[in-house]
Amino acid sequence: MDNPTAVLADLIAKQQPGYPLDAQFYRAPEVFERDLERIFLRSWLYVGHVSQVPSVGDFFLFELGEESLIIVRDTKQELHALINVCRHRGSHVCSEPSGNVRALVCPYHGWAYDLAGNLRSKRAMPESFDRTQYGLKRARLQIFHGLIFVNFWSDAPDLEEAVAPLQACFAPYRLVDAVVAHRERYSIDANWKLAVENFMECYHCAPAHPEYSRGHSKKAPPSESEEERQIMLKRAAELGLATESVFVTGGAAGPDDVEIFYERQVLLNGHVTGSPDGRPVAPLLGDLEGYDGAGADIQIGPVSFGLLYADHAVLYRFTPRAPQKTDMEVVWLVNSNAREGVDYDLEKLTWLWRVTSDADQRIILNNQKGVNSRFYEPGPYSKMEGYADGFAQLYLSWIK
Repeated sequence: MDNPTAVLADLIAKQQPGYPLDAQFYRAPEVFERDLERIFLRSWLYVGHVSQVPSVGDFFLFELGEESLIIVRDTKQELHALINVCRHRGSHVCSEPSGNVRALVCPYHGWAYDLAGNLRSKRAMPESFDRTQYGLKRARLQIFHGLIFVNFWSDAPDLEEAVAPLQACFAPYRLVDAVVAHRERYSIDANWKLAVENFMECYHCAPAHPEYSRGHSKKAPPSESEEERQIMLKRAAELGLATESVFVTGGAAGPDDVEIFYERQVLLNGHVTGSPDGRPVAPLLGDLEGYDGAGADIQIGPVSFGLLYADHAVLYRFTPRAPQKTDMEVVWLVNSNAREGVDYDLEKLTWLWRVTSDADQRIILNNQKGVNSRFYEPGPYSKMEGYADGFAQLYLSWIK
């Protein structure tokens, strides 16, 4: 782009409502940098679960574009999100994706930081050097029901404000007491927006995801299962589950109009959870005492989604790494008392969303290949792609 700002403004002005984005939104490096600055560096981003760092010194890395964060538990049992850049000459301090350490030691020149990011060792520096001014920089970190969120923007509003409407929805599941049973990471050679748009519509579910479509209602218009839905909502209320949908735009989760979402979706054909046959696969979560025949779709912020079943939760995170490189992480949470091989079979627990994600990886990659063609010209969204259409319009407002 000769003049990125002017060209981007022209692209936004030319975008036709009801149609997917122009190819440049999925390809251009300048657009990708704008996405990082306007959206990702100013949003609350889900990065993991507290069970991933249970002990002092436990850490894992979260990487976004060219940025890297160390999520670490210190000696006071507090969690920190530390910028993985040494304050000496900028080397990454941690290179392993996760582990346990007594201190954070830069491998380049040996500068050592404590688990809260304070500089402790300053080898061969002059006496006048004030180490208190050279601690690791940090992002903000807040926890919601055991889910860890970070924000690179120091002036971001508290996450608590944005997620308040979800408190009652999450409470019965007690995810803070859950543990990660399994994690899968997919590296997709495609722009992050294609991955998110794919997740937000189910127009493709019937032809592309027969396994998912056997038990999930999004394959059909809601009116086709209204009677089943009313039965499910009655049972959900009896179990103490939130039955009212939550849809909030705007607030503290990210740029204006970033969505906060919760909706119970009836499961079909007698299914009660997301499994090969729709039957239970793990002990019930939290305070639940039964199944209501539904799964709850959730969203917090621009790229964090999930499904809450009665016996497990599935969390999705889409993280941009380059204009045409996106990490898709899928995490399965179970009751912390559940024992693999005794209380649940890992293959059955993860089967549905592994086969679905495997297919989505291929779908998204093929979508990017087509968008890269000089002959790409988007056609109109269908009636079943309303959320994807809404996302495209919100995205344009975010990057102006």
